[in-house]
Amino acid sequence: MKAELRYAVRQTLPVMIGYLFFGTAFGLMLQNIGYNFLWAMMISLVVYAGSMQFVLVSLLAGAFNLPAVILMTLTINSRHFFYGLPFLKKFREMGKAYLYMVFSLTDETYALLCSVWIPDHLDEKKVRFFMALFNHLYWITGSTLGALGGALLKIDLRGIEFTMTALFIVIFIEQWISAAKTTRAPAVIGLLCGLVSRLILGPDRFILPALVVTVTTLLALRPILDRKANEKGEKGL
Repeated sequence: MKAELRYAVRQTLPVMIGYLFFGTAFGLMLQNIGYNFLWAMMISLVVYAGSMQFVLVSLLAGAFNLPAVILMTLTINSRHFFYGLPFLKKFREMGKAYLYMVFSLTDETYALLCSVWIPDHLDEKKVRFFMALFNHLYWITGSTLGALGGALLKIDLRGIEFTMTALFIVIFIEQWISAAKTTRAPAVIGLLCGLVSRLILGPDRFILPALVVTVTTLLALRPILDRKANEKGEKGL
């Protein structure tokens, strides 16, 4: 087991750097709106949703809107439904760890599981489990340290809320770049729906309508978008 542990640690070091940084930012933001390190620890332990946790900070800071929370969670994390499909058989073979592996399948863990080469002398199931576990622990640690640091060091947190904005800008840019060989229409539709909703409804009430219109439009245009994406992909070949 020690060999599997060491190998999993080495493979997850790049994730550790990112998770400690963004986890700390989340902890700082959560502490800034009045929730201590225990809340940061428990949310990261139970929710463990990366970008959705940053959205959660904004939702906790304002009036709680359950429909908005549900819709935003489904919209932001819907990609995870597809992440798990290639691993269903492998996860089921892991016995008691099955449910945890499904729960802990973040973007970074998925990327690791897809790309990692596991030597024959190591137990593949243990390595996969430890990689998922360590990534989770990195996120919990970063969140807890961020909240503790914000409380103990009295850090000036003005502007920290821009972390969430920056995160989603980066996600949008990555989507825009990765869609160069298919179609950028979904990104454009989402951007336009958000801007129009913001202009009409204002900053406090635009998110839920923008999400509803975006999802509805994408579902209605899915056959056309899929066809264009396939045509562009074939031309790229």
